[in-house]
Amino acid sequence: MQQDKHPEYRPVVFRDRAAGYAFLTRSTADSDRTIEWDDGETYPVIDVEISSESHPFYTGKARTVDSEGRVARFERRYGGAAGSEGSGSA
Repeated sequence: MQQDKHPEYRPVVFRDRAAGYAFLTRSTADSDRTIEWDDGETYPVIDVEISSESHPFYTGKARTVDSEGRVARFERRYGGAAGSEGSGSA
């Protein structure tokens, strides 16, 4: 690895503002703001809009898309299966 080309890899706190949740991990992300962590040390803090604590997929609040219902509604509205005319078989 070449010296002085790579960013510093250090402990950083990521704070999810929506969920009020923060976690300490290692990253190359840089911030001017700092936070005092539970261990008494001061770390850079990065505010994020969404994390696994507030993302609908991880919290179980995700909506599933009913694609089969959409196809059936399309066929009812426009009649029959789409693409059945002119299928190229002679």
